[in-house]
Amino acid sequence: MTDKPLTGKVALITGAGRGIGREIALRLARDGADVIVHYASSRAGAEETAAAITALGRRAVAYRADIARREEVAALFAEIDRDPGVLDIVVNNSGVSGGGALADLRDEDVATIFGINLFGPLYVASEAAGRLRDNGRIINFSSTLAKYPLAGAGLYSAAKRAVESFTESWARELGARGITVNTVIPGATSPGMMDNSPGYRAYFENASPFKRIGRAEEIAAVVAFLASPEASWVSGTHVLANGAANT
Repeated sequence: MTDKPLTGKVALITGAGRGIGREIALRLARDGADVIVHYASSRAGAEETAAAITALGRRAVAYRADIARREEVAALFAEIDRDPGVLDIVVNNSGVSGGGALADLRDEDVATIFGINLFGPLYVASEAAGRLRDNGRIINFSSTLAKYPLAGAGLYSAAKRAVESFTESWARELGARGITVNTVIPGATSPGMMDNSPGYRAYFENASPFKRIGRAEEIAAVVAFLASPEASWVSGTHVLANGAANT
C-alpha cells in the first residue's frame, strides 16, 4: 500500500460534520482524497471538518441537504456536478437513532427514522450510481442493532437491516464497472450516537470482551480499507466492527 492510496480520488461523506462521519472524512483526506463534506444541520461542524481537511493539504467543500428528501439529494448532486465535478467514493454514514414502544408508534418517528436511515442512502446511491467513476466505492452503514435488536428499536433496526440488502443488490448491479459496495456495521462508538445515550454506555461496554466501546477512528480505519485499491475484491459484504460484542 502506498502512503496515500486515495490520491486523485474524490469522496462524498454524508453526515461528516461530527462523530464518525468527521473521522471518516479526515481519515480519507489523510489517505489522499479530496472530500465533499455533507451535513444536514451541523453547518459549523461541517465547516470545521472542511477546514481540518484543508489543513491536511487536501481540498474540501461543504454542502447541505436533507437526505430524506429526494429533491434535496438531487440538488446536492447538482452542486457536486459543478464542483468538484467527479466522484469516486460514497460513504453513506448519515443516521439518526430513535423509536419507542410499539403501542406508541408515531408517524413522525417512522418518517424520520426511515427517511434518514433507509431512504437517504437509497437516494444518495441512486444519484451517485451514474456519476461514480469506474472502480469506485459505495460504503453503506448498518448497525449491530440490526443483528441484535433492542426492545423499542424496531424501526431503527429494520431500516439498518434493509440497508444490508441494498448493499448485496447494488454490489451485483455495479460490479461490472469495478465498483464495490459494502456495509460497515459498527457497534457502540464514541464520538457518535452513543454520546446521546449515556445510560446505555456501561451496557455496551460490558457486552464486549474489551470492556469498552469503539472509537470513531477505529470505524474510519475500516472504511479507509474498503475505500482503498486493496479492497477491489471485497464487495457485497458486511464488516462487523463491534469489538466482538454479543449485543
